[in-house]
Amino acid sequence: MAVDRSVIRVKAMLIAPNAAGTAHAVSLNVPTAENPGGYHRLIGGSVEFGETHRAAIEREVCEELGASIRDLTFLAPVENIFRIDGEPGHEIVFVYTGRLDPAPAESGATMTEIDGTVLPVVWRPIDDRNESLPLYPAAVAAMVCGLTGATPRT
Repeated sequence: MAVDRSVIRVKAMLIAPNAAGTAHAVSLNVPTAENPGGYHRLIGGSVEFGETHRAAIEREVCEELGASIRDLTFLAPVENIFRIDGEPGHEIVFVYTGRLDPAPAESGATMTEIDGTVLPVVWRPIDDRNESLPLYPAAVAAMVCGLTGATPRT
């Protein structure tokens, strides 16, 4: 399914820490021109017409992971202007935090996108200074670290 990047998209995404607060669940996405090694992205997706951003994150997590969210808390909106395979994109992302129930397995977990694409779900360290893959939306790095007091990656 082609994505229309000529409009600003509205999304809801989740910072989903593990029980120990040492890592958070993200999708592992395929390489792009900008990120030849791939990249990590928060769990979540588009807000549908007539849907609140809170309802969107609950629906997205259920659809993609078959999970619900405990202790769902709204953090902030972030603006994400980016390029993917050379194409510009622009989105407003409503960022939440909460615990996935059930939590994805430590290894071998996957999620299914609306177009049927299956992506690995991995646990990215909260202290990600040694992580080689970027996290998107990039503006959430400080929010992730703020959950535990870790220092954001620079």
